[in-house]
Parts: sequence; C-alpha cells; structure tokens
Amino acid sequence: MAGAKITICLPNGDPQSLRIAELSNWTGKALAAPRSDLDFVLTRKELEQAGVYLLIGTDPDDGKPSAYVGEGEDVSKRLRQHRDKEFWVQLVVFVSKDENLTKAHIRYLEGRLIEEADKIHRYKLANDQTSGAKLPEADREDMEVFLSQVRQLLPILGCDILTPLVKTETVSSQSPLFGSIKGLSSRGQRTAKGFVVFADSEAVIALRPSAPTYIIEARNKLKADGVLVEEAGKLRFTRNEEFSSPSMAGAIICGGHVNGLTFWRDKNGRDLKEIEAGS
Repeated sequence: MAGAKITICLPNGDPQSLRIAELSNWTGKALAAPRSDLDFVLTRKELEQAGVYLLIGTDPDDGKPSAYVGEGEDVSKRLRQHRDKEFWVQLVVFVSKDENLTKAHIRYLEGRLIEEADKIHRYKLANDQTSGAKLPEADREDMEVFLSQVRQLLPILGCDILTPLVKTETVSSQSPLFGSIKGLSSRGQRTAKGFVVFADSEAVIALRPSAPTYIIEARNKLKADGVLVEEAGKLRFTRNEEFSSPSMAGAIICGGHVNGLTFWRDKNGRDLKEIEAGS
C-alpha cells in the first residue's frame, strides 16, 4: 500500500470529540464523532450535502459489534432520523469537498460498503441489503478510488469494519503457523489485534473437564454463529476468525486452556515464543 499523508483536525481540541480527517490529493472528507456530540456535528455545513455514513455500536441482544451503513443527499437530515436507533454510539461520515457526489454515487458507495463489510464479517450489519446502484464505467472507477480512501481512513477514525482479518500482503510475506492436537490440524497467524485462525482449521469436539467457563461460552457462541461446525467427529472453522491472543485461539481448538506461545509452531517446528525471541 502506498504511503499517505493524513490531516486530522480537532475543532473542539478534544480527540474524543469531533474529528475531521482528510487525505492529501483526495476530494473527500471524513467526519467522526461520538453520538453525544450529534447536535454539534449537525451544525456542520459539510453534512448538508450528499454522502455516506456509518453508525457504529453494539447489538443489545448479543453484544456483537454492530453497524448501520447509510446514504443521503442531505446527510444531516438522515442522521436526525436515526435518533431512534438505540444501538449506535459513534458515527463516521464521508462527503466530497467539491460537492460532486450525486445520488447515484452515494447509493453505489453505500452498496459497496455493505458488500465489503458483510464479506469481512467484523460487524453485524443492521442493514445488509445493497442498493444495486449502477454507474457508468468512468464514474464507477472514480467511486472505487473514493472507496479505497475510505478504507484507509476508517481505522484511523477507530472503525475496522473494512479491515480484513488477514491482509493479502501479510499472507504473502508471513508464513502461517500451525497447531496440532489429536491428529487435527489448524493454521493461523498473528494480527494487529491478536491471532487469526484460518478457515478449514480443525478443532476437537469434546471440552476438557477443566475448561473454564469463558472458553465454553466462547465455543458455544462460535457454534451458534456457524463459525464452528461439526463434521466427521471434529469441528471445522467455516471462515477466518480472529481471537484476542494465540492462547485464546489455541484454547478454542483444544477445548481447554493452552499456552499459545508453545502451541503454535512454524513449518520448521519452532514455537511462537522462539520465533518472537528471534531464536
């Protein structure tokens, strides 16, 4: 990924309040703020134009990260209509500095945001139906460039909804780690937030008698979500899944506590502890 210069303005001087982010040589602008600042945010002239937005929070029923992706020709009017949505606590808005986004453009962007977020599966989407908006080829290419800048800015603004669990360039440059128990095999690697177990990795069905409650509950949740499915006397990961640490990832696979630094090994048999020590 090419280098980028990002400028962040704090109108209130508070990094937890409204933040305005811009990229050099980009016609777009991002505004991010907590819900508690909504009234102040709605006074911004930028929000009186067309744009796309994300409402970020937690699903009250299952505690999962949740998001609503929307668009509006007047973003401020749309945001006022979302006061009745209780789940969200943060908002991020993307508009154009030269006000050249049309209704067709923002409907296309909304659809692409939903499509990518649904594929990455970090957040539960409150609306998962894409608009299906069509654009001429030249406009479509422009919007894909706009979307690439949105991808860059979202993590800076505290939202990883479009951040893949495993980045393509990381996969190509970093060898996977392997875990094995009772003839079952798993693959994964370190990530910025912990450890990801790759799709099709295998896990034991039976929990150890000593398995603590948090591991039992985590495995049950993964089963309920369809991430772990039973096949031929074992459990299989249906998709890449990120955990808070190598040990938590190993515990899910082994059905009880393990030391992730010694469970995960490279193709040469070195465990993670040795790898990270540089030995």
